[in-house]
This record gives sequence, structure tokens and C-alpha cells, in this order.
Amino acid sequence: MNKNIKDTQKEDQVVGKNNQQQDQIEAEVLETADNEGVSRTPRQARDDNQRADTQRTQAWQPPSVLPDPKPQDGYVFRWIRTSLVGQSDNPNVSYRFREGWEACKAEDHPELKILVDQNSRWADDGCVEIGGLLLCKAPVEMVEARRDYYNKLAQQQVDSIDNNYLKENDPRMPMLEPQRQSRVTFGKH
Repeated sequence: MNKNIKDTQKEDQVVGKNNQQQDQIEAEVLETADNEGVSRTPRQARDDNQRADTQRTQAWQPPSVLPDPKPQDGYVFRWIRTSLVGQSDNPNVSYRFREGWEACKAEDHPELKILVDQNSRWADDGCVEIGGLLLCKAPVEMVEARRDYYNKLAQQQVDSIDNNYLKENDPRMPMLEPQRQSRVTFGKH
């Protein structure tokens, strides 16, 4: 027991000597730097265009076909098809309006005014239409309720398929439960 205490005391003395030596070395370095007139952290003057020289050039990307409208609190935007191959698609537009989508007025989005199709029925009504697509908006709550409805419908379909598959299950030779998990792996397998 006394031997362990003595060993610990010796280690503390060695550590103390090492700290003193380190402090001495740092003091000598600072003293020589002060005598030579060199600052502790030498820095070079920075050119204004140095960052531009080191920056990676941006890769070219084609522009988006449809511009993004400025976001509005409480609304979600969507482009709705008004024509297909030059023929008007009124059933699609009326279906989307019944879902709760409203056509956006061009005066609400002046950033899109230049891009609007000039010879369209919707442009005559003061709406934003580009390339046969009409900009519409709907309240966030309605969009989330619609998403929940379709997610529930899809889950019911998956459950129905699973039940149909497993109804022929026999305890003597059980069928495997369907697995609905996916994994992403990187590198070699």
C-alpha cells in the first residue's frame, strides 16, 4: 500500500518537472520572437481577390422550367395542367379546383408577370399560366389532410394485399411475413 502511494508521488513529481520544462521552452520561444521583432502569430497580408482564386467554379445547371413563386405563410403552391398537347384539359382543372386549389393572380406575384403566357384563357383572367400550367395555391391544412387521406388509402391497400396473401397460411408450413424495410448500403458487399 505504501509502495503505491510512493509510486503515485514520484509520478506527480515527474509530471510537475515536465510541466516546468514545457513552460521554460514556451518562455524561451516567446523571448526570442520578441527580440527578433516577430509577432507570435505571423500573418501575411490578404489580397481581396484571394478567395475568388481559391473558390471552385460553379457547375452550370439548366434553368428550371417553372419558376418558384415567393412563399406565403399558410399556403402551398402547385402547378396544375390546363392543356395537354395543345388541347385544353378542363376536367383536370375543375377536379383540382374541387379539391380546394385556387388560381393565383398575376398581381400577387409580380416576379412571374413577365413569364406568363399571353394568349391563354387564364392569362386573360389575370392568373399566372406558363406553358399550359396554371399556378395555384391551397391552405397548408387542406394539403396535409389530403396527404393523410392518400397515405391512409395506400396503407389500407397494402394491408389488404397482406391479408389476402396470408389467408392461405397453414401452421404446418407457415408463410413468411412480408418485409417492408429497405436498406441503403455503400461500398463493396
